[in-house]
Amino acid sequence: MKVKGKLAVVTGVSHGIGLATVQALLEKGVKVAGWGRSAPDLQHANFHFFACDVRKPEAVQEAFDQTLHKFKLPVSILVNNAGLGLQAPLEEQPLEDWHTMFDTNVHGLFYCTRQVLPGMKEQEEGHIINISSIAGKNPVPGMVGYAATKHAVTGISHSLFMEVREFGIKVTCIYPGSTSTNFFDNIENSPASPNMMRPEDIASTLVHVLESDPNYHHVDIEVRPLMPKGKQKK
Repeated sequence: MKVKGKLAVVTGVSHGIGLATVQALLEKGVKVAGWGRSAPDLQHANFHFFACDVRKPEAVQEAFDQTLHKFKLPVSILVNNAGLGLQAPLEEQPLEDWHTMFDTNVHGLFYCTRQVLPGMKEQEEGHIINISSIAGKNPVPGMVGYAATKHAVTGISHSLFMEVREFGIKVTCIYPGSTSTNFFDNIENSPASPNMMRPEDIASTLVHVLESDPNYHHVDIEVRPLMPKGKQKK
């Protein structure tokens, strides 16, 4: 896709992978609508932030309507990045935390995606990128709820790809390993470290995927830090 001048929606843009993605897209001349509960520290002529809690379908509808009104363009790119993980053994997981993860990571993705699909089908062009996690492929003890949501993202991504490919719409699922973001603020004994991947690395992969030939489709991309514990002494 020739991305310059296209309109992208990115969720969860206040920091981390979401913010890095917005910055990378702006550098490519993309117009970006950022949806989230907290605004990023970012000023750019082609960026506008819309307050939106993706867990609430009415908030997503309002953000979508405001985005179209502001930019006067159809949405060509959707990056479902908003998400969180709350650690606990299954029997100790508070019900509220379980529902918060599913409402954000799964239901929020559904609410956002269903808004943009009709316009993408009409254009016969579009790209939906879902930011999953290694937890969407592998078991993670102590993170059963989070892993369950990310496995759901995998199922949604693969099935949706089969639904919309004949409309010229791509669906890509990216599975990052440990990335230096505030995700680890709530994870015991796993602080973010310089040995993790950078959010900018994920964003660069995302741009590469978007700029690929229309008939060349990345379905799944798994990325990991090469040396997550740093260079080992011999």
